[in-house]
Amino acid sequence: MKNFACLLLVLILSAAAQAQETLDILTLTGRYGFPQSYDSIYKSKAKEYGAMASLVAPIKMNEKSIWYNSLNYFYFHVGNDEDMPPEIMNPIDLHGIILRTGLYKKFSKDRAIQVFLAPRLMSDFKNIDIDHFQLGVMFLYEKKFRDGLKIGFGALYNREFFGPNLVPLVNLDWQISERWSVTGLFPIYGKVKYKVNEKLSAGISHFGFVTTFRLGDPAYEGDYIERQSIDESLFARYQLFGNIFLEGRFGYALGRSYAQYEADQKVDFSLPLLSFGDNRIQKNVSFHDGLIASIRFIYNVPIENNKK
Repeated sequence: MKNFACLLLVLILSAAAQAQETLDILTLTGRYGFPQSYDSIYKSKAKEYGAMASLVAPIKMNEKSIWYNSLNYFYFHVGNDEDMPPEIMNPIDLHGIILRTGLYKKFSKDRAIQVFLAPRLMSDFKNIDIDHFQLGVMFLYEKKFRDGLKIGFGALYNREFFGPNLVPLVNLDWQISERWSVTGLFPIYGKVKYKVNEKLSAGISHFGFVTTFRLGDPAYEGDYIERQSIDESLFARYQLFGNIFLEGRFGYALGRSYAQYEADQKVDFSLPLLSFGDNRIQKNVSFHDGLIASIRFIYNVPIENNKK
């Protein structure tokens, strides 16, 4: 399962733009993948971990327009005890910095649009140049069908290092009952949530993810790594005190890989689960899917729920 393009903070921006009652301003995340064997003769196991920090800064322009800005940094590491060929990146250390900026515009209490630009730096942080940068855009049209049900339709486009990637989007905000809700930007992200009490919520989380990173180390001659993972997890979120929340997740990573390709290995066009002209040859070997866990510290603030 591949070609789910991911822009990490679109998720938070999308939730905010729907004029929900709270907004995650600052999020700090640590991620751990339990060691897994390789699909090869390698005897050691891959050890994966990562981190993410995100900051959101919305600017209210008027009663119907909000300009959103966000900055996101994330890091992924994969190590092992193997002695691999010098042209293969080992250990793997990848960094991403994504800026999100764009407009949320309401036309009435039932209709709105979201338009975002997303320049980003995707790299191993070595010999950085213009080839390490990408530009993405997102558009959504949303409609409120009734109280408790809002759906948006649109698309996400990004110029990945393997070529153009387009992801059709469905943005869902469904308050099924006082305790049950479903929210998400599908197929990228989604949550089925049960509100246990005022401090605790729990449920199921989905996150589909593909990103590409340019390698600046001369040993790899401009290769790129395509990282993908579909994380299906159980989660629990608890209000520690004031505006500080703690969220834990435990689940399974499906279709996870860190595939290294030469710079000229491209696809003609990519959609979720479907690529055109993909004749690439992977240089390294992948490791097995497996259990994952993460923990998040969140600073969340209440916001005005604009009904106009």
